[in-house]
Amino acid sequence: MTLLVVIIILAFIFDYINGFHDAANSIATIVSTKVLTPFQAVLWAAVFNFAAFFIAKYIIGEFKVANSVASSVFEQFITLKVILCGLVAAITWNLFTWWLGIPSSSSHTLIGGFIGAAVTASGGNIDVINFHKVLPTVYFIVLAPLIGMVVAFIITLIIVNICRKANPYRAESWFKRLQLVSSAALSLGHGSNDAQKVMGIISAAMVSAGYIGSIKEMPDWVPLACFTCIALGTMSGGWKIVKTMGTRITKVTPLEGVAAETSGAITLFLTEHLGIPASTTHVITGAIMGVGATKRLSAVRWGVTVSLLWAWVLTIPISGLLAAFTYFIVSLFI
Repeated sequence: MTLLVVIIILAFIFDYINGFHDAANSIATIVSTKVLTPFQAVLWAAVFNFAAFFIAKYIIGEFKVANSVASSVFEQFITLKVILCGLVAAITWNLFTWWLGIPSSSSHTLIGGFIGAAVTASGGNIDVINFHKVLPTVYFIVLAPLIGMVVAFIITLIIVNICRKANPYRAESWFKRLQLVSSAALSLGHGSNDAQKVMGIISAAMVSAGYIGSIKEMPDWVPLACFTCIALGTMSGGWKIVKTMGTRITKVTPLEGVAAETSGAITLFLTEHLGIPASTTHVITGAIMGVGATKRLSAVRWGVTVSLLWAWVLTIPISGLLAAFTYFIVSLFI
């Protein structure tokens, strides 16, 4: 029981870190366009991160993403020690990439850590991995930013053509207001998708400890606490990553901010519907690239995006290796 409590506390810490690590995804464009101040933006995002709980609970009625995360390793190979090591690895990688200002995926580091610890515990047997659940997540490392980029590109072109004869000053004023709506939608998608990943880990730990029989029996305080932690984390901000997302990839106007955030929200709601734990980071990065490409391809700083791509590709294997190393260390004491 003590180890279960430690795991739950670590899971909430990860959720909080996920919030401030990914705060940039929700607020980067709205801050860079000066629609809201940084403090107003994180408060705005945090409110809708938490509101996502009520949408997932009472409107959608199920937590598909949580189930996918909990099922990424076959149940018979899940132990509390495996979950503990996976969480420690995920927290370590998240803090390291946040310190460097790299918008890596909290989703993938959590899954990578979980898998790495499980494979190590089984003596290197990859049969512990539920590839049916894991492979769609891996595919969406590429698909999520591509979908975000294409949808943002199309939305931007549609908006530009509709507003071609509009008064520039009035149009910008309207788009600044609309950015509040699109940013709120993106925060809803972020909260709903990301908080569920921690719910999946906590549920897996409870099943392993015999506290509940399956993820469907997850007590209500788990999702409520997870959505609260990610909202509090978002309020803490992540200013290094805001700079990367909001200015280094391409310069974003209010019109383009609306397009990018709307695209990101659409993509996140799609992946949640499919039960795929996609990365908010990947989605909004692709969307920002998409709006930049409507001006000209050179408007996107592709050198920055290549660096981000390397971080995305390496996140799962590095998290897995960190979890394996952690498992060896923890095994000396537990």
